[in-house]
Amino acid sequence: MLTRRRLLAVSAAAGATRLVPSAVMAGGSGTARILVGFPAGGTTDVMARLLAAALTDYASTVVVENRPGGAGRFAIEALKTSARDGSVFLLAPLATMTLYPHIYRTLRYDPLHDFIPVSTVGVGAYALALSSKVPGNVTTLAEFIAWCRNHPDEATFGSPGTGSPLHFIGMQLARAARFSYTHVPYQGAAPALQDLLSGQIASGILPIDTPLPYVQSGALRAVATSGARRANCLPGVPTFRELGYPELESMDWWGVFLPAGAPEEGAAKLEGAIRSILDDRKVRDGLTTLSIEVEAIPRARFSPLLRSEFERWGRVVELSGFAPED
Repeated sequence: MLTRRRLLAVSAAAGATRLVPSAVMAGGSGTARILVGFPAGGTTDVMARLLAAALTDYASTVVVENRPGGAGRFAIEALKTSARDGSVFLLAPLATMTLYPHIYRTLRYDPLHDFIPVSTVGVGAYALALSSKVPGNVTTLAEFIAWCRNHPDEATFGSPGTGSPLHFIGMQLARAARFSYTHVPYQGAAPALQDLLSGQIASGILPIDTPLPYVQSGALRAVATSGARRANCLPGVPTFRELGYPELESMDWWGVFLPAGAPEEGAAKLEGAIRSILDDRKVRDGLTTLSIEVEAIPRARFSPLLRSEFERWGRVVELSGFAPED
């Protein structure tokens, strides 16, 4: 059975991080780099290593180059000034392109003009999970909201950080259901999960794969997910939309980007290579292990998706009253 730990080991060996010279892609020759704006071992990194191991028809060698920092922004900035010969591309969650322009005063890239959206790779939902701090007889979202109203000083939710999509989902829920819900930001999903498991916070809004094993074991209770449909890994948990909160529908998309100015031929070749490997069972199984559902949206539809998500997050941030950061 392919577990996340086994997947980490295999993908790390297959896509070892190192700096390499750029090379023009031609007939699957040369070396290509996938930039990732997060540390090794995270979801985006593991996804990139799955792609790197499978993209042999695109380049003879594909390696992952981690450039963590700035919540993923450093890698995006690096892509903007990278070679435009198809040898360097980026794998990133769409929030870094569609939400960040609305939460940072200064952004050294324009997501709608500095890059070519090549293809999406997959999509993942978020989950609202309850800790032992909330009584065990609270098993639905409606019951949790009622508990929060009766215990406003204890009604807390953790997220991977201030200004993250999960932070705004919590704010949207509190506004829509009219209850006090205190945000507790963390430096990533892992520390938020630890405090959730220990009962330090009442709830967590996290990428679905983070609390999943503990929901399945009964240590945590998931009361809602954020997708357009129920998550394959938690089919018994209703979506926010089903529960009367359609405005909370939100998915985390991962997409591949080239720098603006890359040749059409190279973009088409990369798009075709990605679509091909996403039909490979090993890649699909690897993504499933990460609770990512394969979704290969082509360039013709990816650009409109990028713009619509950009506009949607702009409205969400404006309604929240969030003050942009430097």
